[in-house]
Amino acid sequence: MRVRPISPDRLVAELAGRLARTETPGRLRVAVDGPPAAGPDALAAALVDPLRAAGRPALHVRAADFLRPASTRLEHGRTNPDAYYEGWLDEPGLRREVLDPAGPGGSGRLLPSLWDADADRASRATYQDLPPGGVVLVSGALLLGGALPFDLAVHLVLSPAALARRTEPALRWTLPAFARYADEVDPASFADVVVRVDDPRRPALVEAA
Repeated sequence: MRVRPISPDRLVAELAGRLARTETPGRLRVAVDGPPAAGPDALAAALVDPLRAAGRPALHVRAADFLRPASTRLEHGRTNPDAYYEGWLDEPGLRREVLDPAGPGGSGRLLPSLWDADADRASRATYQDLPPGGVVLVSGALLLGGALPFDLAVHLVLSPAALARRTEPALRWTLPAFARYADEVDPASFADVVVRVDDPRRPALVEAA
């Protein structure tokens, strides 16, 4: 493997170019996967305008807007790393409202958010139409451990020390979940694009030699 340092702006440009060139039936479904400390939401948001400029309609969807209701999500407490790992994300809802409609033969009618976790109620978002050839960018944590149908996966990885250092104190209880994810799923071993972000100012692409 080769690790190639790259500037944040160049990373966005290269990723956008790769996604713009990737053709799939219908629409392209992209996971931008990583712990909050890695900034997956920010990276996905930064890709929207370059993709649109390249002629690919793009929609950014945050996994944080597809969490289960608090009564289910917090059944075992607010800081249970196993529950966070196994059951916070509403995978059936994300698949039903975003990934299946964006897939081959799908309608292209996507719901950008399903649940407002702060208010603990439905988000009441409006459906949006993503035309054929469009790209939906789904960003968040622990996206690659299940059976979600992504066409291309970008994984942002930090060393355990960097992850512990950069995770805000209120979220440090999630660290065992990310250690389990790295051990059981090992997304860096199969993601289409792997980016090391120990220092967000100096990311690096991990490439095949």
